[in-house]
Amino acid sequence: MKPADLSSVKFGTSGVRGLVADLTDKVCYIFTRAFIESLASDAETVVIGHDLRPSSPAITSACIAAIEDSVCRVIYAGALPTPAIACYAIDNQRPAVVVTGSHIPYDRNGIKFYRPDGEITKADEDAITSADVTVPEAIDINPLPAIEQNVHDAYIRRYVEFFGAGSLSGMRVAVYQHSSVARDIIKIVLESLGADVIPLGRTDLFVPVDTEAVREEDVLQAEQWAREYTFDALVTTDGDADRPMIADENGQWLRGDIVGILTAMYACVGVVVTPVSSNTALEKSGFFDTTVRTRIGSPYVIDGMQQADQHKTVVGFEANGGFLLGSDLLRDGRKLSALPTRDALLPILALLSMARERKCRVSELPSLLPQRYTASDRIKDFPVEKSRSVIAALTESRQAAGRLLAPDCGAIVDVDTTDGFRATFESGDIVHLRPSGNAPELRCYTESDSPGRARRLCEECLLRVMGIG
Repeated sequence: MKPADLSSVKFGTSGVRGLVADLTDKVCYIFTRAFIESLASDAETVVIGHDLRPSSPAITSACIAAIEDSVCRVIYAGALPTPAIACYAIDNQRPAVVVTGSHIPYDRNGIKFYRPDGEITKADEDAITSADVTVPEAIDINPLPAIEQNVHDAYIRRYVEFFGAGSLSGMRVAVYQHSSVARDIIKIVLESLGADVIPLGRTDLFVPVDTEAVREEDVLQAEQWAREYTFDALVTTDGDADRPMIADENGQWLRGDIVGILTAMYACVGVVVTPVSSNTALEKSGFFDTTVRTRIGSPYVIDGMQQADQHKTVVGFEANGGFLLGSDLLRDGRKLSALPTRDALLPILALLSMARERKCRVSELPSLLPQRYTASDRIKDFPVEKSRSVIAALTESRQAAGRLLAPDCGAIVDVDTTDGFRATFESGDIVHLRPSGNAPELRCYTESDSPGRARRLCEECLLRVMGIG
């Protein structure tokens, strides 16, 4: 049977995604077996782990059944950040499977696959989807094996050794723990670097933190915590900890693309690859030799990094804040090995270190960049077919597009259809619509010269879209 025959579960922008009800033992077995047979047939060992979603352990068990039926040994990492599992697998040249739905609601989940050298490509997804695998009549599901602690420990060492024990001494950092799979690791790393850590908001209920569309309750909660506690920064991640959220000492969340630019500045890199939706302060800053724009999704960023000038330090980031190292990073005589998959911990530590080295507040870091502001939000439960219809209508008529996206911003002076429909207006404002690759949602990204205007552009555009038919 081929994964292509499974209509309810598909690859999105980052792995296989679907409703938990559709991610049956059989479906998970088929995708995992197809991955091994098409991309990892020579593997003797596969690394696997998962996030803290209620459904993740059961899905992991089904994936392990497929791995063992492929005559491979399993290294079970337990509940760990996706980048921790990927990093261990890459460093040891082993394929990996991560069960996670990232930020999407708890009734959905997913599976990410890694080759021994990193994330799979879109071509790899096609190979998996078309692979024909044999499925046993009864899949042998066993209890999860013992956790191998080395995966956890290696990820902590990676950052403590690079940044240096005591490098954050004197800083107070609040950690919004919620249901992030990194909630304990972040605390361990920060304390190992000398920071005083304030754990907040831990829960056993899954919280769908989306670093691109920050929930209003998270905005209000951060401001409340800033009033209750004294800290230099408040940090957290999405569910699988490949995307960071960083708030300043006032509880104001920094946009993910600003975090990405500042992290690249801290790393003193030559080439930056990022999707078309990221803030144009990247180019306007003049800090980098080369910038490359791609479609939205880490596979496209990775492809852009691979094609970049390898004589320079190459990094990538996404508007959600996830940061990718396309090459080894050297700083102050220490090396951080390449990790070409999204990571939340590096941006968190980079911005804290940057503030400490510059002897400034976290709130002052964005002022190092040209003042361009972005906002984003989404319409949930928006059918993919309707999204495509909206994008097609925008493409057909610039006048109609202007009326729908931003009627008060003048004429459209530039259109970018790299991913969805992105329009730049005479006013300098930017409005970008695209269907989500992970869920039935329509996303809107805006950019302007003030945060309030960027938010209004986004809100008003989505209201007009919701009023269509």
